[in-house]
Amino acid sequence: MNNLVIMKNQQAVTSSLQVAEVFEKNHRDVLKSVDELRDGVAQNFADPTDGVAENWADLFYEDVYTHPQNKQQYRVIYMNRDGFTLLAMGFTGMKALSFKLKYIEAFNQMENSIKTQLELPTTPQGMLKLVLENVNDSNEKVEELGTRLTDLEQNTPVAPGDYNYISRRISQRVREVGRGYGELTQKQRGELFRDINQGVKRIAGVGSRSQLRERHYKAVIDFINDWEPSTATKTLVRQMALELEA
Repeated sequence: MNNLVIMKNQQAVTSSLQVAEVFEKNHRDVLKSVDELRDGVAQNFADPTDGVAENWADLFYEDVYTHPQNKQQYRVIYMNRDGFTLLAMGFTGMKALSFKLKYIEAFNQMENSIKTQLELPTTPQGMLKLVLENVNDSNEKVEELGTRLTDLEQNTPVAPGDYNYISRRISQRVREVGRGYGELTQKQRGELFRDINQGVKRIAGVGSRSQLRERHYKAVIDFINDWEPSTATKTLVRQMALELEA
């Protein structure tokens, strides 16, 4: 599992080819999963202010590679840490979990090498110190890996099926509430989506819905089911309706 993460355009990334090899999947299936993620974002994030759709190009970008046997060019998708995390949400099982941990470690190592330049000692004393530090560092990494495993189990990203249900339920709830205002304009719907999305993120304590974890799921669904727009949002929506009538 060499070169899990590489440098490309001054960023630590991995590729759909590498993901397919490591997780023992067909490359075309990995490409299909990324395409479905893109389509799901476009369909389910109706509120453009949520920011996820706008940042899609920051997570994934396409390129081509030349096949070593037939010399033809094929699609390949590169992804940064966040893009890989979003894709790997659907990879389950202890074996997949082990691979995810290796990827996390590879991203950390690559990003650390970008930020700092290793200065090798030039004296025997400095070399001895470096060797001793590496021994201690190896022991610490074993303990850290166990801690990360526990943390990962407790902070599992929300499953793709649950993630999509949250998005669908948000759209449904906006439609339910929107009936009280008559036929909504795109701008009015945008205000309602902004309000409910901000509430979801506050309830879960996250910066965007892509950061939701399974432990947030029940509280988020309960909030969506009970959601009503804030007084300020209701006022804005009504004002927009009056402006149309004027």
